[in-house]
Amino acid sequence: MWRRQQPYWHAVFAIVWVAAAVVTLIDDPGPRGRAPSLALLGVIAMAYAVLGTRAMTSRDLRWAVAYQVVAWSALLAIQWVDPSTQAWLLYFTLFPQLWAMVPTRWAAIGTVLVVAAFAFVRWAQTDFATDSLTEILISGMISMGLSLSLGLFINRLVSEAESRAETIDALRATQAKLATVERDRGVHEERERISREIHDTLAQGFTSVVALSRAAQAALARGDAGAAGERLALIEATASDNLDEARLIVAELTPGHLQSRTLGEALERLGAAVSSETGLRAAVRVAGEPVPLGGSAEVVILRTAQEALSNVRRHASAARVDVTLVYDRPDEVVLTVRDDGQGFAPGDARSGFGLDGVQARAAEVGGAVQVLSEPGGGTTLVLVVPR
Repeated sequence: MWRRQQPYWHAVFAIVWVAAAVVTLIDDPGPRGRAPSLALLGVIAMAYAVLGTRAMTSRDLRWAVAYQVVAWSALLAIQWVDPSTQAWLLYFTLFPQLWAMVPTRWAAIGTVLVVAAFAFVRWAQTDFATDSLTEILISGMISMGLSLSLGLFINRLVSEAESRAETIDALRATQAKLATVERDRGVHEERERISREIHDTLAQGFTSVVALSRAAQAALARGDAGAAGERLALIEATASDNLDEARLIVAELTPGHLQSRTLGEALERLGAAVSSETGLRAAVRVAGEPVPLGGSAEVVILRTAQEALSNVRRHASAARVDVTLVYDRPDEVVLTVRDDGQGFAPGDARSGFGLDGVQARAAEVGGAVQVLSEPGGGTTLVLVVPR
């Protein structure tokens, strides 16, 4: 703020100083002539050039006090040598400089002392005449009131500017902290997203590879080369799909099952893969006219179906699972995965990373997940996603 304002302070001082010098030159000279007044005006100019500018630049109180003492002493001396001087014009720049350079308390004390000193010199120049005292006191009080008012106004402007600067600094610091928090939250959310992607795709694919490799080994052990070849072909296809999924996760693209396919076709392929890998009969049905849901909602439905089928394979001991995708409802799409497995009591249900991931995905698109089951009655997972 001071760096921006200094050119204006210099310009105002120069204008007022030149005006005072010109008036001194054209006005009637005092008893001692013009030379003392002009010399003292030169002292004030030199003091400002050497001390005043340095005080404003460095904000050093020592330079400010030195300048104020020299400048006001020189102006008081002009008043002493030339009672009719018009150099009081410098009041318009010296008083604002006093309030701008030194603390408020000392500026107020300095203002009172300066006005009192000039009043005393003027009274002394009248040989302490009583009839002049009233006029001098009135003019002194007016000068003091104006000086204090102007000084307090300047001080308030400076204080408000400093307060705004502090507020701006605080806002910038807060913005930096918020940016750090947002960045950390983004990193955390991205880690969770990648963890869900890996769990729902790569981990399940590797599980299939392990199961198929064991089946292939069992087939080889009993001499069934044909069955072992089929399992090896499935292992290759599953590993290839996993590789594609890994590349797409890195690129943050659409899941591999949805590449160049509708959601219904992707679910049918998923069901066929489960049937061929495990012998579990997986039936996929699409009800209603399919409508585009956008990449995010379709990814949520596909990943939920993958997780549900993976749980059926690992935990349900089921012979059949039905996957139904319903578009008939006007405002929502419903995915239902129902198996005929062993089920579980509602109180025995345990949340895990897979189910938590399903619920988190559904919440991201404004959907909801419900799991229904009973011992011996199979399990049903229902996902509702808004259109």
